[in-house]
Amino acid sequence: VLKTHQAWPAIIAVAVVVAATYTVAAAIARRQLRLDIAMGDVRDVLVLLSAGTAAAAVVALLFGALLLADSKIDNDDLSQSLLPLFVGDVIGIAVVTPLLLRMARLWRERGLWRQWLFASPVAVAAEVALFALVTGFALWMIVGSDRPNDYKYFSLLFLPVVVVAVRHGFDGACLALASTQLGLVALLRAYGHDATVFTEFQIVMLVLTMTGLLVGGVVSERERADQATRRAEARVREAELGAARAARLNMVSGMASALAHEINQPMTAARALARSAQQLINSGNGTGRDLERANANLASLVAQIDHAAGVVRRMREFLRRGRPHFSTLDMGTVLEDALVLARPEAAAHETRIELGIDPALPAVFGDRIQLEQVVLNLIRNGIDAIAEAGVPHGRIAVSASLGEDGRTVVVSVADNGTGVASERDLFAPLSSSKTDGLGLGLSICANIMHAHGGRIWLQSGGSGATEFRFSLPLQPEV
Repeated sequence: VLKTHQAWPAIIAVAVVVAATYTVAAAIARRQLRLDIAMGDVRDVLVLLSAGTAAAAVVALLFGALLLADSKIDNDDLSQSLLPLFVGDVIGIAVVTPLLLRMARLWRERGLWRQWLFASPVAVAAEVALFALVTGFALWMIVGSDRPNDYKYFSLLFLPVVVVAVRHGFDGACLALASTQLGLVALLRAYGHDATVFTEFQIVMLVLTMTGLLVGGVVSERERADQATRRAEARVREAELGAARAARLNMVSGMASALAHEINQPMTAARALARSAQQLINSGNGTGRDLERANANLASLVAQIDHAAGVVRRMREFLRRGRPHFSTLDMGTVLEDALVLARPEAAAHETRIELGIDPALPAVFGDRIQLEQVVLNLIRNGIDAIAEAGVPHGRIAVSASLGEDGRTVVVSVADNGTGVASERDLFAPLSSSKTDGLGLGLSICANIMHAHGGRIWLQSGGSGATEFRFSLPLQPEV
């Protein structure tokens, strides 16, 4: 505008062509091509570059048509004007538009900008200084006065731009390309190169720009995919914890009547012992024999209350919600605590539970509540299978021994129920042979064992001889 000799109507016509063409291109990119102005992935980069290139071509053609209306301009002038205009618009769009869009997003989400800039200011300053030094040296090698048309050093610019794009994704690529473009323009003007050389360098710069934007887009896309994967994994872990708790609630719901009976028995006995001790004390005889009987009754009363409190405590701990807590465990104690909760329901179904533990069994490393849940799931499945088979004398054998490899503890739960169909995927979620089953029990057991570095499997599925086993690694050596 400052140096033109065109009349104002021509200048206004050019302005209208530029504004209208790029407005239409932007609208098509947003509405038809669904361009995300946050530049979230490689597709957005490609849509922006394609729309910008097409619009720049239309602007150049319409600008050429306006110039043809001027009789003072010949075809040579037209050809010399259109190519620099097209190249300049494309490189301007490729460099400036993504940078402005990303800066606008970072401005709206100031936490992202501060997180990147102020996370390590010394490291950021050192990286910026190194980039400026390398890029400046490369530009001097390319645009030096004694090498006005030598492009063999232009590949030196790819290294700093690609490194920044790999380290900082799309945002880093935008900043690196803008800095490189401004440096190139400044040096070209400083060394007095003409428009032809300027256009030639800009064509090569366009290749660098597209490369840098695509690399940055791929890196950012992968980073977002990794973040989404981590968030999904966190949600899955949270869902597994919720499912495990739901399974525990469902399990205890089924055991509720048996547990109530188990607690009611010691409380009834405790009441009777307390009344007996009270009568002995209030009888007035005060003989040594009466006091001994009263003392014995009180001792039994305390034991009955302790037993009831132990059942309640174990049930409360079993139902607790929280993150897994891994520690060194005695597998015998874990099994005994689980059987305290399981025996009342087994007794209600006339099923006897036997426990066999190798006294020389070494310690394991795991979460006690989760391991108890695995044992209880297997025992309850055995109780249900025995009840379904109508076995008059149900039997469940629980045992723990050292594995054949000497590096694991193997726990076995065997029952004499109906058996298990081995062709079914027993450990798949929502897979259950029970009409009212959730299909979560064995799946949760498998997840728990996987988290412990162990495994669970069906050893035998025959009728009257069903056996599940799971193995746990021994406590890690310090």
